[in-house]
Amino acid sequence: MTVTAEASRAEVCVVACAEAWRGDGEILAAAMGTCSVLGARLARSTFEPGLLTTDGGALLTSEPIPLGAAGEPEGWLPFREHLWLVQNGRRHVMMGASQIDRYGNSNISAIGDWAQPKSQLLGMRGAPGNTICNPTSYWIPRQSPRVFVEQVDIVSGVGYDKRTWLGLNGSRFLDLRRVVTDLGVYDFRGPEHQMRLVSVHPGVTVEQAKEAAGFELALPEGGDVPETRQPTAEELRVIREVLDPRALRDKEVTA
Repeated sequence: MTVTAEASRAEVCVVACAEAWRGDGEILAAAMGTCSVLGARLARSTFEPGLLTTDGGALLTSEPIPLGAAGEPEGWLPFREHLWLVQNGRRHVMMGASQIDRYGNSNISAIGDWAQPKSQLLGMRGAPGNTICNPTSYWIPRQSPRVFVEQVDIVSGVGYDKRTWLGLNGSRFLDLRRVVTDLGVYDFRGPEHQMRLVSVHPGVTVEQAKEAAGFELALPEGGDVPETRQPTAEELRVIREVLDPRALRDKEVTA
């Protein structure tokens, strides 16, 4: 297969997700969503070989594997050991979010009033423990004001403005790293740890990113927002030929 220089929006998203794990070293990369799983495996395949990756279940794989494929196992990760990694900060998770606000509070539990929600979602799941115990990032395939909200209906994952709820011991490990969407990349280095626009993907404007948020986004100092970096030729080859030959990424991000 010949790799062309032009990357799809989905492939830019995969690389942006991979960058979330840059510098993590020997730590478990846990991902939820097609592009984020590909990102973790791409990072291990290229610039972060010390990462631990799984088959999506309880097996650690000896090398990054294609989506949906069985790989050569290098170890078994029972749930109790997985929880040990979470509690001891030895995992960097990239979660999804049905809602997220400017301070990084996320909701995967329900939409509407807690007592009588309009929609029941996943429930709290591991979001509270993830956000207060280990590095946490987010992958959101479709950014809109319905997802980037002024205030989440229910706090599943804890954001920076809720640290006082946790007390000193509970908040000292709160470490929200990145939010990657189909429009751009964000961090929480704005004023008082508010969400900041780090880059916009090729073909996306800053105004489009702002319009797809239900709150005011912080911008880098000076106001200039760079473009998200393009995949290298080698990264494109790994994505297209090794990790996702069926192009499942393009079903998650269609732009």
